[in-house]
Amino acid sequence: MLDIRILREQPDFVRERLALVGCTAEEVDRVIDLDRRRRDLIAQVEAMRGDRKSSSKQIGSMKPGPEMDAAKAEVRTLGERLAVCEKDLAAAEAEFGQRMLELPNFPHPAVPAGPDDSANKVLRTESPTRTFDFEPKPHWDLGTSLGIIDFERGVKISGTRFYVLMGAGARLQRALISFMLDLHTREHGYTEVYPPAMVREQCLFGTGNLPKFGDNLYRDIEEDYYFVPTAEVPVTNLYREEILDGAALPIRHVAYTPCFRREKMSAGRDVRGIKRGHQFDKVELVKFVHPDTSEAELDSLLGAAEMVCRRLGLQHRIVEMCTGDLSFVAARKFDIEVWAPGCKEWLEVSSCSLFTDFQARRANIRFRDAQGRVRFVHTLNGSGLALPRVMIAVLETYQRADGSIEIPEPLRPWLGGQSEIRGI
Repeated sequence: MLDIRILREQPDFVRERLALVGCTAEEVDRVIDLDRRRRDLIAQVEAMRGDRKSSSKQIGSMKPGPEMDAAKAEVRTLGERLAVCEKDLAAAEAEFGQRMLELPNFPHPAVPAGPDDSANKVLRTESPTRTFDFEPKPHWDLGTSLGIIDFERGVKISGTRFYVLMGAGARLQRALISFMLDLHTREHGYTEVYPPAMVREQCLFGTGNLPKFGDNLYRDIEEDYYFVPTAEVPVTNLYREEILDGAALPIRHVAYTPCFRREKMSAGRDVRGIKRGHQFDKVELVKFVHPDTSEAELDSLLGAAEMVCRRLGLQHRIVEMCTGDLSFVAARKFDIEVWAPGCKEWLEVSSCSLFTDFQARRANIRFRDAQGRVRFVHTLNGSGLALPRVMIAVLETYQRADGSIEIPEPLRPWLGGQSEIRGI
């Protein structure tokens, strides 16, 4: 959520910056007008309450008679007017709050301007560690022939965009998760968290998933529970409505969770394979940091996520998102994409984002600084990394001409020393 003071004091700046991320001047002006109206109503309500209190006090010192009766009638009329004004104020407050939640974050000044993903910038590409003297196969052929991915039974039990990992496929995914968790905790200073996979509605408002992305979320129709679209949601809300000790910053957490998304926005896309499903696993990195260090923390976040690709020997590239391709909550964002030689496409496995104080304001996460001031933290997050796309890259990168898969050296300790996957 944006600081309302900026909208009041610098409306032209707000219109200019938010126009870069697709927010119209009319949307900004609507919020400014609502803020002005609710403040006027607050002043009216407070004035009427003061008048009623003063009048009631005067009545207490009056003697029974026509003068007292007239004063009581005036107080009743004032009370009726106050009730109407309070109702108007409640409606104005509700609409103002809703409209504030719909305004996106400001893009960071360093973000390249552009209308859509065509203006994103590839910052660097790490060359492949493996080459092929045969035509590499896509993972859907490899997985089926090896008996490690069962698409038909996934569809049978759950429907389209579901699959079942079998045998070595299931073990490989578990090994990837364990490898990533241990890398981030042992080498990058993150504390592991295992959060619930269901959260209350207010948690999704806190991270910015609601109200904008409600159609893409799964929820329990009887209870106030949503299945998490990413571990970012429960981990960020660990500190909702709290004031943290500034000396404890930065706080760095890593979490593994299953994730659930309805994929409505991707209807008809990527229907083959395991690239895009309603349920998937992910290791997520989340940070709570001092505002003065947040840009440096973004660099280290990106470095920690990229290290997974490097250790696994996966060809990958770093892409900076332009203003037209930023997420609703991000001030700055870098994607890590791995190359899948069988699919012959780049697959996003992490979006490393700096949210400044946008999420912290929505979730009311603050800290007390060295001077005793209470301020909003800056939050960051990025996948470290997301499955199943890492699985795709590993299977397709490490395939052999005979259809077997070499297991990358870093994963072997979590597979009991197993060095390859062969057909059943």
